[in-house]
Amino acid sequence: MLARALAKPSNLLVLDEPTNDLDLETLDVLEEMLGDYQGTVIIISHDRDFLDRVVTSVIAPEGDGRWIEYAGGYSDMLAQRGGDLTREAARPATAGREKTSRPRAPSASSKRRLNFNEKHALETLPKTIVSLEAEIARQQRILDDPDLYNKDRAKFDRVSEALTKALTELREAEDKWLELEVLREEIEQA
Repeated sequence: MLARALAKPSNLLVLDEPTNDLDLETLDVLEEMLGDYQGTVIIISHDRDFLDRVVTSVIAPEGDGRWIEYAGGYSDMLAQRGGDLTREAARPATAGREKTSRPRAPSASSKRRLNFNEKHALETLPKTIVSLEAEIARQQRILDDPDLYNKDRAKFDRVSEALTKALTELREAEDKWLELEVLREEIEQA
């Protein structure tokens, strides 16, 4: 049911306890899909860790029928209001607070972990890099023929274009791998 809802084109999703009965891999896929979703997502969830990793703002009850929007995830909301949701009355300092117009990303202090796609990329990018390096070497050997341009201009153009494309893909793959490796190390040290 959830997969069907996410597959249909829309600009608004309302999800009530979407993490119930999901294994870790499926939870990672859900987080990735919600991160890439272009519309608005309203999530009702008891899973505070999930909220910290996915949401950019939390709307919490303040009592007397008032609700206030806080930037960041659940942990950020607790830090901003100075307490949990079980208290009976809102603090006076919180009562005058206006809605945040631009929610910010969840803070780095929230528990972050690599999602499914990031883990997969870390495992597969080294093989992709080796494959691209082999392709570049193959294309370069063809271009090493000094008479290729005169003999077959079309082939020279095709090989040159393929070499340029492979070099660009290699640079992007190396940059992505480095970025993910730094992220993995930061997460492990936290």
